[in-house]
Amino acid sequence: MSRIISRFEVNYTAKNDAFPYQRQAVETIKDMDYSAIFHEQGLGKTKIAIDLLLYWLTQRNIDTVIIVTKKQLVKNWENEFKIHTHIRPKKLSNNKIDNYYVLNSPAKVIITNFETISTDKERIALFLKCRNVGIIIDESTKLKNPNAKLTQDFFEIAPLFKIRTIMTGTPIANRPYDIWAQIYFLDFGKSLGKDFQEFKKSTNLSNDLKENEEKRKKFEDTVANIFEKIENFSVRETKNSCGIQLPQKEYITEYVKFEHTQKVMYDSVLKDLEIELKQDENTVIDDDSLVLKRLLRLNQIASNPRMIDEDYKKISAKENILDDLLLQIINKNEKCIVWSNYIENIEYFGKKYSCYGARIIHGSLGIEERNNSVELFKTDDNCKVLFATPQAAKEGLTLTIANHVIFYDRGFNLDDYLQAQDRIHRISQKKKCYVYNLMIKNSVDEWIDKLLEAKQYAAFLAQGDINKSEYESNADYSYGNLIKDILGSENKGDEING
Repeated sequence: MSRIISRFEVNYTAKNDAFPYQRQAVETIKDMDYSAIFHEQGLGKTKIAIDLLLYWLTQRNIDTVIIVTKKQLVKNWENEFKIHTHIRPKKLSNNKIDNYYVLNSPAKVIITNFETISTDKERIALFLKCRNVGIIIDESTKLKNPNAKLTQDFFEIAPLFKIRTIMTGTPIANRPYDIWAQIYFLDFGKSLGKDFQEFKKSTNLSNDLKENEEKRKKFEDTVANIFEKIENFSVRETKNSCGIQLPQKEYITEYVKFEHTQKVMYDSVLKDLEIELKQDENTVIDDDSLVLKRLLRLNQIASNPRMIDEDYKKISAKENILDDLLLQIINKNEKCIVWSNYIENIEYFGKKYSCYGARIIHGSLGIEERNNSVELFKTDDNCKVLFATPQAAKEGLTLTIANHVIFYDRGFNLDDYLQAQDRIHRISQKKKCYVYNLMIKNSVDEWIDKLLEAKQYAAFLAQGDINKSEYESNADYSYGNLIKDILGSENKGDEING
């Protein structure tokens, strides 16, 4: 296929120098037909990707590079191109008329989102057959579910790209088998096999690993071998290995006791759950079960009973400690991000703490409104606190204007937790960072804490951050027994991993 020749001279030089570890990453993968950039969040993967595509456009016979990211991150990528290059990318969106002109232009770089690729797949496929195109997928864990239509659409067009690169700081977004589909997009099963169900079966962080030694050994052996199978086309650096100095990050757990009415509500849901489990001893606790839904209900009550009962007028257990923490932080003239999984909380706290110039971000707000909140938080000295859901703001944002994050509540997803805390702990941070976890004693909060810890160590092992010996020294499978204690039941359900 002959190259598309532009009538205009394009300046392919980078405006800024890369860090040594960023240059090394580009050198390692620049001539590969497929690769993965798995540098830990906060280490500038965007700069690596931009330098990589500049090489492709000048040295790899590539006409166009398509960058695929999440909708809320398109603006961030546009800003990064202004900072690092002389290129002004085109955009593909849900406007098919505009897309027609973009795809018939000599565009060197096109930025789009996952959904646009899926909905306009046929036209994209035709474009790929007419040009030499490379693709860079940002936040590739969006493709972690191989059975989702979106992922299937990407699998279908993958062979049409001349070069394929994926990138994410958390390739094991939640459980070890989340990496399978991302790698399949690259190599069509050469590394991790073509059978997802078989891979999932041997890499599932299930509740019975503590008691089942044979199953535990198979799990650890399989997970320990994942990175070895993909390391010939993957690059990964962590904040400890890359050679740059970031400020210390300190974790602080703040324990509180239930408020009385809150405890009554919690115990009522817990009793219903216990009765359900005793009625059917063979209940399988999984992502679709009523049991998991009740666990989510327990999490809501531990967070904010107003979400369950609008007549709840008390000050819930965690509110008082949040009041104290915010006052301490603001009195030091520092800024803070407060994370909650629930939109109701974000709206409630945004109003309650308006005296601190609070701004909010959650999934029900438009992209422009979210971007405005980010900009004000960064630039307005009177805006001291940002309340956000991880689902809407955990990725792609550099918020080093703050050096405190408070997790008012946490869900079951590891990616939400890791990505959210590292909005502040990244390149350009100059202050010591503090991560606060608010937890109610003897509640579902304690199980979530143990579960996330187990998932994190499994991720470390799969990503090659630690070896098997280090994993065995730190792995804790007690979450399986802890959930039984919390539920007050001897049920032997297979998994409650969320």
